[in-house]
Order: sequence, then structure tokens, then C-alpha cells
Amino acid sequence: MSTPSVSLPGGTWTLGDLTVTRFGYGAMQLAGPGVMGPPADHDGALAVLREAAELGITHIDTAGAYGPRVTNRLIREALHPYPGTLRIVTKVGAVRDQQGGWPPARRPEDVRRAVHENLQDLGLETLDVVNLRLGDAQGPRPGSLAEPFEALVELRRQGLIRHLGVSNATAEQVAEAQAIAPIVCVQNMYNLAHRRDDELIDELAGQGIAYVPFFPLGGFTPLQSSALSAVASRLDATPMSVALAWLLRRSPNILLIPGTSSVAHLRENVTGAGLSLSDEDLAELDEIGR
Repeated sequence: MSTPSVSLPGGTWTLGDLTVTRFGYGAMQLAGPGVMGPPADHDGALAVLREAAELGITHIDTAGAYGPRVTNRLIREALHPYPGTLRIVTKVGAVRDQQGGWPPARRPEDVRRAVHENLQDLGLETLDVVNLRLGDAQGPRPGSLAEPFEALVELRRQGLIRHLGVSNATAEQVAEAQAIAPIVCVQNMYNLAHRRDDELIDELAGQGIAYVPFFPLGGFTPLQSSALSAVASRLDATPMSVALAWLLRRSPNILLIPGTSSVAHLRENVTGAGLSLSDEDLAELDEIGR
């Protein structure tokens, strides 16, 4: 891999024994419309993945449900054999239906099948990190994760997984997972406007566990969007740049995985996340979620 042509903002974080760049890449948008089927521009999708690697990004987030099985195969085609520093984080616990829904698939046999499909499609003998996806498309739901999570723990014992995490989880489910086995990350919806996990983020930071927010611009009301746009306009930046830069400043354990199917947009996101925010900017932005 050549020397990165830009400096990635945020430095690095360690997932267990695996060091990753805090600025990562989420592969979901590489699938077709509605995260179903192949990309309209196959070569363009490969180019985005290769550009991410060229930029020095060492954290790629994916899932077998994306496509389904589309983004994992694109990652393998674009980047295999993988650079020694690259870490691929995947998810199990949901599949796709014919209507484009995300029904849960968390029986032990579902979990085992999903892990083996991820290994096959990515061309790996061991998955770096596997997150158990909980809840549904509307968000986290209460309930025990013990049965599917213990299935993942057994697969880790077999050497098929290095590290475990949870996604779309309540704080109680995070604690339940930790009582069963160590986790290295939590992946939930979180952004300037959607700050339910503030306390959880701080707790995880104290434990050295990563927090990986998805939908950095999701769930904003028009009023909140207007406030973000006003700050972005003042800084001569895009709302996405401000949102990503704020997340990096929010806590050192936050890892970014913004997605895009465009090489140009990928580079814009990298540059934007490095935006310098003053104390006044931060104070104004903090008000959005309150």
C-alpha cells in the first residue's frame, strides 16, 4: 500500500489487540438502492474501497446483510489479499427479506451460518471483529442477548472470530454482553441531535471500549438541521463535515464509519472530519441535542 496522500483526522484506537484509524469507512452504500443488489457502478465501488486503503484507512465496516452478501464480496474483490494493517468489522443478527426489510436472525444456527458466510465472502479464516446486531430498523429493543451472543463466543473459542461487539443495543444489553465475554466496541445510532447514549459513551471510554456511531446526520428535526447548517455556513463547511468533526471531538473512543459510493465524497469526508472547531462552535453545537 502506498503512503497515504492525506492525513487522517483523529489518530488511532485499539480494538482489543487491533489498532485502527479512528476515521474508518462504512461499506453499506456500496450495495444497490435500498442496500439491495449489486452497485450500479461496479468499478466505481471497487475504486472507493481501494481509495480508502490508499488514504490509510484501516477500519472498514460491513455486514453480510448488505446486498445481501454484496459489499463483502466487493471488499474481497477490491482489497484481497488484504494489507496487514487493515481490519474488517462485520455484523450478524439480521437478514434481508424480499421487501427490503431487515428481519432478525439471531438463533444460534443463524449466527453460525452468518459467520461462515462472512468468512467465505471476505476470503478470511478469522474475522477481526463481529458485532451482534440487536433491536430492529426502528432502533434498540429490550431483551436478553445471551443466546445469540453465547453462540458468537463459541465461534470465537473455535478461532473464527478475534473480538466481539454489539450493535443497535441498549445499555442493559451492553452490560449483559460484558458479563458473558469481553467486547471491544458498541455500534449505535448517535449524532449531534440524537444523544441518548451520552452516558454510555463516557462509561465505555473509561473502559477502553470503542463507540462507533452510525447515521451521523440521521434523525434531525428541521430546527436542529437549521442550527447545524448555520454553524456550517459560518465555518464555510458542509453539515456533514461539522457533524463528523464534532463526533471526533466528543470522545476519544468514538470511531467514525461514514459511508459513500463516491471517491470524491470519501476524500471530502476525510478532509471535513479534520475541521477545527472552537470552544464557541462546540458550545453552540452541543445545544442542538438538548
